[in-house]
Amino acid sequence: MADRVVCTISEGVADVRLNRPDKLNALDIAMFTALAETAAAVAQTPGVRAVVLSGEGRSFCAGLDLAAFSAMARGERLGPAEDPGALGADGLSLGQRAVLAWHDLAVPVVAALRGHALGGGLQLALGADIRIAAPDTVLSVYEINWGLTPDMAGTQLLPRLVGPDVAAELTFTGRLVDAAEADRIGLVTRVVDDPTAAAHELAARIAAANPDAIQTAKRLLQQAQAPMQDGLAAERAALAKIMGSPHQREAAAAAIEKRKPEFTEVHRG
Repeated sequence: MADRVVCTISEGVADVRLNRPDKLNALDIAMFTALAETAAAVAQTPGVRAVVLSGEGRSFCAGLDLAAFSAMARGERLGPAEDPGALGADGLSLGQRAVLAWHDLAVPVVAALRGHALGGGLQLALGADIRIAAPDTVLSVYEINWGLTPDMAGTQLLPRLVGPDVAAELTFTGRLVDAAEADRIGLVTRVVDDPTAAAHELAARIAAANPDAIQTAKRLLQQAQAPMQDGLAAERAALAKIMGSPHQREAAAAAIEKRKPEFTEVHRG
């Protein structure tokens, strides 16, 4: 999976980069797997005290690979080998694991964002402890545009940052948010011209501090938040119900064909 994610370690900082710049670092199964495996490897590497998570090229991550949505629009359900929603032995989907692997790392993770952080790309950024964005960054809880709900822990992580009402508005609309607004509503930590340099500067400062204190502080900060296991299970159940349904296929087809979707009826519950 080294072709999808590149990781180098220097002076206690793991520099982790999504490495699919020709596709704006879009998420496919190989990328999901590489993200989870890289996080696991970082967790087992002695001396790592901080992580910088970024994307090669002009975007952090534009979301799920368009090929997957094209298959949905044709009414095809993904098989377990191609489905980021398929459950693993830990009870998590691959998509959830790719995000929570970074969220659950003992050491702090700083995400450096530029270009696009859309859909799954935004959810990946939410798994970091800190998000530093370039002025050109565009963010979106984009899933509703494909007739889906966020399914990579986004429903649990987003409200903790921006509050339930803002999280609802962003999730229900899928609208694009520029860096200035993202900074204002707390979706990103701050906006700087060179987020990668700023992220490395911050990571180096963290790496120079008492690692016991830093790791304890991260754990305590996370314990101050409500448990998310029930919400994660509900997130998986919701996606299983929605993905491949007639309305979801119509939403995906309309998005690909750049037309207004036509929904026949509203299903409740």
